[in-house]
Amino acid sequence: MARLARLLRIFRIGLRFGLLEFVPRFSGSRLIGLLARRRDEPRGQRLRQALETLGPIYVKFGQVLSTRRDLLPLDIADELAKLQDRVPPFSSELAVAEIERSLGKRIDELFSAFEQTPVASASIAQVHLATLKDGREVAVKVLRPGVERAVARDLELIDTGASLVERLWPDGRRLRPREVVAEFAHHLDEELDLMREAANASQLRRNFERSPLLCVPEVYWDLCSQRVMVMERMRGTPISQVRLLRDKGINIPALARAGVEVFFTQVFRDGFFHADMHPGNILVADDGRYIALDFGIMGTLTERDKNYLAQNFLAFFNRDYRRVAQAHLEAGWVPAETRLDAFESAIRAVCEPVFARPLKEIYFGKLLLRLFQTSRRFNVEIQPQLVMLQKTLLNIEGLGRELDPDLDLWLTAKPYLERWMREQLGWRGFARALRQEAPLWAATLPQIPRLVHRALAEDRLGALHETLERLADENARRNDLLAAFVVIVFAGLLGLVIALL
Repeated sequence: MARLARLLRIFRIGLRFGLLEFVPRFSGSRLIGLLARRRDEPRGQRLRQALETLGPIYVKFGQVLSTRRDLLPLDIADELAKLQDRVPPFSSELAVAEIERSLGKRIDELFSAFEQTPVASASIAQVHLATLKDGREVAVKVLRPGVERAVARDLELIDTGASLVERLWPDGRRLRPREVVAEFAHHLDEELDLMREAANASQLRRNFERSPLLCVPEVYWDLCSQRVMVMERMRGTPISQVRLLRDKGINIPALARAGVEVFFTQVFRDGFFHADMHPGNILVADDGRYIALDFGIMGTLTERDKNYLAQNFLAFFNRDYRRVAQAHLEAGWVPAETRLDAFESAIRAVCEPVFARPLKEIYFGKLLLRLFQTSRRFNVEIQPQLVMLQKTLLNIEGLGRELDPDLDLWLTAKPYLERWMREQLGWRGFARALRQEAPLWAATLPQIPRLVHRALAEDRLGALHETLERLADENARRNDLLAAFVVIVFAGLLGLVIALL
């Protein structure tokens, strides 16, 4: 009953803000036309206001869409960009009360100065600037009151929608929307715990401690709790203000290339990447370094995941479509009876036009739609565990287009991946793997004779061997699913978005 009431509220809000033009199936209905209100505001403004009214989950959806200027009309993209850090704030009195309750001290005991007006307000939390007693300038992040309940309610509704997609849409089961929603819910749960975000920020700062490309604020652990996080104040220019960056003497093409390197360094060197890289979370320092903010959503990859992803990227960059198709088959993404040559030919037909062209000449919206059609024809299954990486790659492309439309994404990324692969597969990688595995081998090898003797004595060697093989197969299959061809997964994700819309 509660879900039905929520669905009716969404429908009512859609009518209130005159969003029928976004749903052609209903726009011609006379009954709905009579119920809907006529609004004179621009369509982008009405869509933004509707998402803000619906709550934080829908605001986040609008944030992702705002970076896709090749998929959206510019008027809508510009309006949705306001959701990145200009969501209406909650009252400063509530923020102060939450800080005092969470940290156990009065606000004047914690800070020598505290700005009542928030400097940024987003879907989950808002940020106030302050000064510590010792003079250090800080940013104070506070969760929105009641945000946990709102998120839980909206996730239940989205899960209901995903169930309907699976039942009513022919491609719904293949896209596995309920698993995608479950993965999204997992990351949102982490974003609602600011202690986890503080730990993420600390890890990323350590990974880039001496980097000339990226800086991360220091976390003040004594002033952090589940609902409050205090960190170093960072000064910089929002990355979306390209004209101002040029006026400050920032080399924009070099900045765009550095962004690609920062992303691939996070993914392939560290296996730990910022998974919410919309423009509202990125500043640029006066010395040209990126400044990362908002660490609530981070992605992780294992060594096997990184190696397999790198091989797929390189095969893609080298136009080795047969290797990409073979990787899909080996990972179980396509049915075993799929003809490899036909799948290879389909991938080639979609991807070949992409290469050796600047970003401004590549229309990824059309590419994604064609890839979705291809994936549907070959029954490619979407992998829910890759949603965060997909989302991040979409954001990276959106940022690259904003900064430098002439950026050749493939040419920029390929040398980095080739260098990384040489390090992983060469003697250095072999020596590093030996060092990492040596403690485990030292502890395990002496136990093998005793374990084999016990298995033989209990006449269970065959059962033991079968169990080990089954576990190994399951582990390989689970990890290989993370390493399939990312671009075709994009198409599946786009199809799911279209279905939910």
